[in-house]
Amino acid sequence: MAGIEKMHELVKQYNLHGQFRWITAQMNRVRNGELYRYIADTKGAFVQPALYEAFGLTVVEAMVSGLPTFATCHGGPAEIIEHGVSGFHVDPYHPDQMVTLLVNFFEHCQKDPSHWNKISDGGLKRIHERYTWKIYSERLLTLTGVYGFWKHVSKLVRRETRRYISGDVLHSQVPGSGLLSLPAS
Repeated sequence: MAGIEKMHELVKQYNLHGQFRWITAQMNRVRNGELYRYIADTKGAFVQPALYEAFGLTVVEAMVSGLPTFATCHGGPAEIIEHGVSGFHVDPYHPDQMVTLLVNFFEHCQKDPSHWNKISDGGLKRIHERYTWKIYSERLLTLTGVYGFWKHVSKLVRRETRRYISGDVLHSQVPGSGLLSLPAS
């Protein structure tokens, strides 16, 4: 509750009335996209200060909508965002630092309107380089192939190990070869 009160004080201090919106969790995907685009069109930003975020789908959605994104440094967003290039990492355990980062960003944007576009473009570039469906599907197919190979190899190893442990391996040498013979499978 103290954090929310502090945010209201900052809205008042920096005269952000009418420029700052709290948006609750949205379940309608179409509306989400419209919200992201509307906020981007008004030169806003997306802030996701979760204590931990496993992947960060909302971060990817915001960035692909062109929104400068401020997201937790704990979990997936730390890998998605290049701090200061495609967005910003925030530490929810240090709210004063988060506030300073946000204020500095918007003050920089007031002095240099191209700064907003620079971070927006950086976010779009990062998503298109690392998080498209094509890239994801290629990685998935590669991992599937690797998993299939290791699954096959591990079956072979387990089968041979079971043979050895069960005593199915004949411990006699094949005449003249120095090799052990194995029963035919």
